[in-house]
Amino acid sequence: MSRSDRIEMTAFTPNAAHEGLGAMASRLVLPANLPWTEATFPGVRFKTLMIDPKRGLLTALLQMDPGAELPDHEHVMMEQTYVLEGFLEDKTGPDKGLRVGPGEFVWRPDGSRHAAWTPEGGLMLAIFLMPNKFYEDGKVIDFLGQDWQETWGSSGM
Repeated sequence: MSRSDRIEMTAFTPNAAHEGLGAMASRLVLPANLPWTEATFPGVRFKTLMIDPKRGLLTALLQMDPGAELPDHEHVMMEQTYVLEGFLEDKTGPDKGLRVGPGEFVWRPDGSRHAAWTPEGGLMLAIFLMPNKFYEDGKVIDFLGQDWQETWGSSGM
């Protein structure tokens, strides 16, 4: 049995024409052709470049308007962010005031928790090994406002 016969393809790019590709074929993603999806937080939108719900993997372009905030959230597993435009700043947490700008990269360890914002707006490439848990009004939700445990709790953990 070949490796491709053993692989269950669960990763995909929403709104990309990848139908009919073999399990081992590369998936070319053209971000300019993908729609922006509004997050549950005002002024925050994203383009999903790759998502694997079974494993919890998510790679996205994240765009935030000036003053937009990602409220109190936990990085369930490591998160990586490369800032393309603007600045991402820690508003709370152990690194309060940390400011990451264009061409800079930050990664956050499993379990780290903070709130972040973009004073001037920003565009980032974000790579999640598991989507963040956002703590809002006594609920734990994901970036779309869905119950985190129901959506991601069984993902590869």
